[in-house]
Amino acid sequence: MEGYLQQHEIRHKGRIDLVTEMDGRSEQYLLGEIRRDFKSHTIVTEESGILQGNQDACWFIDPLDGTTNYAHGVPIFSVTVAYAIQNRIVLGVTLDPTRGQCFSAERGKGAFLNGVPIHVSATRELVDAMLVTGFPTDLKKSAKNNLDNFSSFLMHVQSIRRLGSAALDIAYVAAGWLDGYWEIGIHPWDIAAGTLLVEEAGGLVTDLNGETDYFKSPYALVTANPVLHAKLLTMLQSTNGR
Repeated sequence: MEGYLQQHEIRHKGRIDLVTEMDGRSEQYLLGEIRRDFKSHTIVTEESGILQGNQDACWFIDPLDGTTNYAHGVPIFSVTVAYAIQNRIVLGVTLDPTRGQCFSAERGKGAFLNGVPIHVSATRELVDAMLVTGFPTDLKKSAKNNLDNFSSFLMHVQSIRRLGSAALDIAYVAAGWLDGYWEIGIHPWDIAAGTLLVEEAGGLVTDLNGETDYFKSPYALVTANPVLHAKLLTMLQSTNGR
């Protein structure tokens, strides 16, 4: 928040993939805190990549999810951290610093917003659903750019949002504010905390084939309550010719 609405040192990882000095500052803070108490653990982070350690104990960090929003002054961005044991997420936290909203979950103990339990929505029909998604940074080059899926859903649901922070997208599904989320070509640090939030909030998370072993490349997700999830999955598979 110290740097929000300030001038930034912006560099480009890709033509439209931005990173600011605040991404680095946030990451260094998080790495320092984790390394202080868990020196032997592996850490996977967006900016520094994989910091090798014990493969069975792994942290996933996105120090500033929604950097493009942040750089433009749009108050939709987050910090998200998750911890996995043997590639199974057991702890997840996503913080929206502009609103003071901290979404957290521990496997088997529920999902919470600032300590208050949260649950996915009860929406059952596509026509009543507000969905959320995102697009890859190589949108113009990638054949799997999500545009066909977006167009198909747009004709069948109440509305679709593109907020610009995958971590918040999924947290909002866990809180029941949005009814469902799908995306293709995302990164593990974007979704690690959010997937646990949704599962602990009573939702279902799978890949686009409906498999629950979703936390692996190419990292494509569908999340919603179980009834709506089945309808989202059917639509996606129809659009993609499965």
